[in-house]
Amino acid sequence: MTERLSPRTALSGGLLLWFAVLGGVLSWTVHSLAAWSIDELTCEAGHDNLAGFPLTGAIALTVLVPAAGAAAALALSVLAWRRTRADLPSGRERSVGRAHLLAFVGLWLNMLALSMIVLGGMAALVLPPCQR
Repeated sequence: MTERLSPRTALSGGLLLWFAVLGGVLSWTVHSLAAWSIDELTCEAGHDNLAGFPLTGAIALTVLVPAAGAAAALALSVLAWRRTRADLPSGRERSVGRAHLLAFVGLWLNMLALSMIVLGGMAALVLPPCQR
């Protein structure tokens, strides 16, 4: 016998699952666009700060905030993967199997995205921001 979820619970669970799958990739996209554009536009204008804030600090924020989002998505995907794995042998419902597969894909995508954010951030923070 399966429990019926309320529409609100089903919607929030579905949105959390999609964040667990795509949250890291979206964070990586935000990191790439923000870090590159801040660096390029600030250096092109001939400045080494962004509205009085050091450029390396601004770039560090574009690393830390998306990395936190990717880490949250990774934790959520691990949680979803473990919870759906526990339900697989008993129910064999297609929706549980689909959620398990999505959580597994999200786990690997989020690990990749988090590593790319960290490595890109290391490159952005180690190399001098504006080479003239």
